[in-house]
Amino acid sequence: MKVRLYAAAVRDKVDWRVTLNIEIDCAYWFEQYGGKASLHLLEPVLSLSEAMELLPVLQRGEAGASGAVLQQLCRVACKDSGLLIEEPRIRTLTFQSYTDQRLGNSIDAQELVQLERLLAGRCFSRDELLRFMEHYGLESARADWTSYIQAAALRSRVRLGCGVQREWKRRYMWSRPVRQSRCQRCGTGPERMYRAECQHCSGECVYCEECLTMGRMQSCSLLIYGTFDEGGGAVQIPADPLVIDDIVGKWGLSPAQTEAAYAGLAYLTTTRGEVPGKFLIWAVTGAGKTEMIFPFIDHELLAGKKVLIATPRRDVVLELQPRLKRAFPERTIVTLYGGSEERWERGDITLSTTHQLLRFYRSFELVIIDEIDAFPYHNNPMLQYAAERVCRRYGTYLLLSATPPGELVRDASRRRLAHVKVPVRFHRHPLPVPKRIRVKAIAEWRGSLPGRVRSALRQSIERGAQLFVFVPRIRDVAVVESVLRSNFADCIVDGTSSQDPQRAEKVTRFRQGLIRILVTTTILERGVTVPKTDVFIIQADSATFDSAALVQMAGRAGRSKDDPAGRVYFAAVSYTRSQARAIRQIRDMNRLARRKGYLLGSRERAPIHPGKKHDRGGD
Repeated sequence: MKVRLYAAAVRDKVDWRVTLNIEIDCAYWFEQYGGKASLHLLEPVLSLSEAMELLPVLQRGEAGASGAVLQQLCRVACKDSGLLIEEPRIRTLTFQSYTDQRLGNSIDAQELVQLERLLAGRCFSRDELLRFMEHYGLESARADWTSYIQAAALRSRVRLGCGVQREWKRRYMWSRPVRQSRCQRCGTGPERMYRAECQHCSGECVYCEECLTMGRMQSCSLLIYGTFDEGGGAVQIPADPLVIDDIVGKWGLSPAQTEAAYAGLAYLTTTRGEVPGKFLIWAVTGAGKTEMIFPFIDHELLAGKKVLIATPRRDVVLELQPRLKRAFPERTIVTLYGGSEERWERGDITLSTTHQLLRFYRSFELVIIDEIDAFPYHNNPMLQYAAERVCRRYGTYLLLSATPPGELVRDASRRRLAHVKVPVRFHRHPLPVPKRIRVKAIAEWRGSLPGRVRSALRQSIERGAQLFVFVPRIRDVAVVESVLRSNFADCIVDGTSSQDPQRAEKVTRFRQGLIRILVTTTILERGVTVPKTDVFIIQADSATFDSAALVQMAGRAGRSKDDPAGRVYFAAVSYTRSQARAIRQIRDMNRLARRKGYLLGSRERAPIHPGKKHDRGGD
């Protein structure tokens, strides 16, 4: 895309800007300041990436408002930025020349205001912008979109950016800085950047391969950021104990859930700085995280704020949608995932997969990120980049996890991260502690099931449980499935993995009780709950199973109040650090639940009230 750079000079003050349509800028400056303003237009026309690279260099320069001085400044700036622009020159536009050639204002003021309102908190490419305008019936704006977007930019309701931007980076502290390209939509660095001839700017452009499925993003691509009026200074929201009690009390939470809700709401109502705050709810598997977030959503909605719930997987989005609609029937809920028909809608509550966050920018006051440790969010810089951009200043991130990543655990233990632990499930029974079975590796079974595993499996079957059998590799599924079928002919045994096209159907049959033993991989370590289940983790010493995965898989057992003492087995040759950490975490949570009086039969403690002193880094 081609754009223009110009300097607006008003009373000897110079303001360098990028414009999509210079006629709109002429009208903006000359209608306000008349003959006191002059515009100094840099020629030739530049690609968007060149203009965005040159703009900060020009803005740092100190120069008067004369055309000759500005022209010299442009030459120096081009040299400093490394851009090869032949004979940069300045053409001056005056109020007189504007009045001589002035055309009628083609912008519909009402449609401009509507567009600005709809764009607030969004981040769109040009193609997405045009589809967005079409969806809302903004025909005038769509037909002359550069004029409308430029007018919104001049009114500070839109910010313009380029898709891929070059920046100076040092690989080491002592090394010389080098230019690296970074995608401004997904945050990906030079490792996923490629060069190609560009028909839009008649030059060579760098494009990003990481987010190519959302449309090509390259150096000269335009990104449009819709902005809110953020105001100034931190906001103190008064915490009325009676209001907080009403919000928490109406959801029928357990004692542990209630204390977590009070702790989190106390954090929400404290003064924060200019960057969003973060609060971690570290809740065991089956603790009822969904019910726990309802008071937070309720609190923010009552204050007129917008809420985002981001989760890594589409199936979780589709599962949460009806529960949210039942909990908040009078609120507008927008559901976003790949192929969603509500892509352009705005609601009080937005429920989204993490990939869809790339189309938002500082849009929500409360951002709830579920399963921050789960694929594909965990260890995915693109999705983390997207999540970091969607929260407004003075907003809050509410992080949910049963197995937080190591960095968050360290920050919480060092009191750098406000958090609360929910160490017990909703039925208030302790978590099943895994038992160890010493057994040889699957490759050495040779069609024969080890006796200790067979005995434990038979006991689980005799007590009427269904069985999850987890294996480390996809190729192990068929092997173990075959062995189990030959040993338990009276049971229906099946297997599935990420490569199985019938996975969803098999999971449904397992939930319905039509499959007794399901052999699978970590693809089902979370998200599948069956009332009476025992868990067998074969080859638990595999490097595939870190402590978080082991805790999640163990968490499939004991979920029902009718069978809270489900059985979990770690079957392995050796006892690894990951197994030890997983067992220690489960035991620590049980001890904490007992100490706090959360377990049935123990003495209960009153929940911490937000008006009382709360340890931001405590349990």
